[in-house]
Amino acid sequence: MGRSRVQVTYWLENAWLGTHAAPGILLTAADDRIAEVRPADHPPAGATVLRGLTLPGLANAHSHAFHRALRGVAQIGARPGADGGQAGRAAGSAPTSFWSWRDVMYEVAGALDPDSYFALARAVYAEMALAGITCVGEFHYLHHQPDGTPYADPNAMGEALIAAAGEAGIRITLLDTAYLHGGFTRTGYRPLEGVQRRFGDGTADRWYDRWSRLKGEGHARIGAAVHSVRAFSDRDGYRLFAERTADVPVHIHLSEQTAENQACTALHGRTPARLLADNGFWRPTTTAVHATHLTAGDIALLGTGGGTVCMCPTTERDLADGIGPAPQLRRSGCRMSLGSDSHAVIDLFEEARAVEMNERLQARTRGHWTAAQLLRAATDDGHASLGWPEAGRLEPGALADFTTIALDTVRTAGPPPRLAGETAVFAATAADVRHTVVGGRHVVRDGRHQLVPDVPGTLAAAVGALHG
Repeated sequence: MGRSRVQVTYWLENAWLGTHAAPGILLTAADDRIAEVRPADHPPAGATVLRGLTLPGLANAHSHAFHRALRGVAQIGARPGADGGQAGRAAGSAPTSFWSWRDVMYEVAGALDPDSYFALARAVYAEMALAGITCVGEFHYLHHQPDGTPYADPNAMGEALIAAAGEAGIRITLLDTAYLHGGFTRTGYRPLEGVQRRFGDGTADRWYDRWSRLKGEGHARIGAAVHSVRAFSDRDGYRLFAERTADVPVHIHLSEQTAENQACTALHGRTPARLLADNGFWRPTTTAVHATHLTAGDIALLGTGGGTVCMCPTTERDLADGIGPAPQLRRSGCRMSLGSDSHAVIDLFEEARAVEMNERLQARTRGHWTAAQLLRAATDDGHASLGWPEAGRLEPGALADFTTIALDTVRTAGPPPRLAGETAVFAATAADVRHTVVGGRHVVRDGRHQLVPDVPGTLAAAVGALHG
C-alpha cells in the first residue's frame, strides 16, 4: 500500500468533525496526510464528491482473522461435516459455551499455513475495508507449525497477515502474542497441548527473540500482546514483558469468562486485573480486551492505569460471555475502543450501537453513551490503542483515512443531516458504507473494493478450503 504522492481533493457532503456533523467540507489529501479541511458550499471542479456522511476511518482494535472461518458453522447443532455439508454434533459436544466453541475454533487453527492464512486474511481485511475499517489490530498467536516447530522463517504467519492487509488496502498493527501455557491447574499451569502447541515459543525470552525480528513499515506497525493470565504466568515475567514492550501498544484478553477469574483467584489469591497491576502491567499504552467480569476494585485499577478497554459486543453476545461494565470503566478514566474479535459480524457501527443497547437491557435505562462518544471509540481512541495516534480525525496533519456512509438507504433515510452522527451509530450498518479512503487513495468506491474485486467469492474460496 503506497503513499498517494499526489494531491487529491474530496468534497464531503457532510463530515463528522469529532463532536458534530458539518455540511459542505473540502478535504485535501497529499502524501498520505490530510493537508486542508475547510468549509465549501459546493464541490469545486476536479474534486471527488462523497455523498452522505464522511467519518474518520474506523479502527477495528481486536481481530482474530482466522475466526472468520467459523461464521455460521460454529453455532449450536451445526458445523461442517466431512462431506462439506452440515452435520449435527454429537450430544453434549455442541458449542454451547465459550469453552466448547473454542474446541471448534482450534480445528480451524490447526488447518492453516502461511499461504492459506494469507488468502483468508486478505479476504477478511477486504471485508473490513467494505465496512469502513481502515486499520485493524490483529491479535496474532498462530505462530508455528501444528506440532509447534517454527517455520524456516519463524514469523512467516505474522508476515502473511501484514502482507494480506497491504493487499486489501488497510493498515495493520500486528499484536504478536505471547502464549506459553494451556491454562490453570490447582497448583500452576498446564503445558500447551494439541493445536495450542503452535501458539507457543516455549519461554518469554524465546517469544521476545522472535518478536524482535518483526519489522513494521508503511501500512504496518508492530505491537505486542499477552494472550491472557491463563496463558502467561507471573513467573514468565509480566514486569519484564512490560519493560520490553514499553514503546509499543500492548493488549491482553482480560476477565472474558468467570471460570478464568475463579481459577486465577484460586491459584494466586487475586483477580487477573490485580495480578497484572501488582506486576506493573497497566499503563496508558495497554489495552484490556473484553474486561467483562470485573470487580469494583478491578475497574478502579484499570482507570488508574490510564489505558484502554476494547469492547467486542457482537462476539461477547455470540459466545454468551456477558455484558461488560462499559459505563463504569469510562467513569473510572478508561478510554474505549471497539473490535469485531471473532467476526460473528464485521460491522463497527453494530459494535458501537451494541455498547449502548446492551447497557440499556442490563440497566433498563437509556442514554449511557452519546453518539459522539461511541464514534470516538470507533475512530480516535481505537487508532490510539493500536499505536496510530495520528489517525482517527478529519483534521490537517492526520492520516488521510476516512469512510463515507450513505444517508439515503432504507436504514438511514429520514433524519436531518445535522443528526447524521446519531444516524451512523443508531441506524447504519456496514452495508451502508459507500467509500473507504486510506492514505488519500480510494480502496472502496461506490461500495466496490478496488483491489479485491470479488470479496464474497474470495471469502467463500478461502473459508471453503479450510472446511474441505
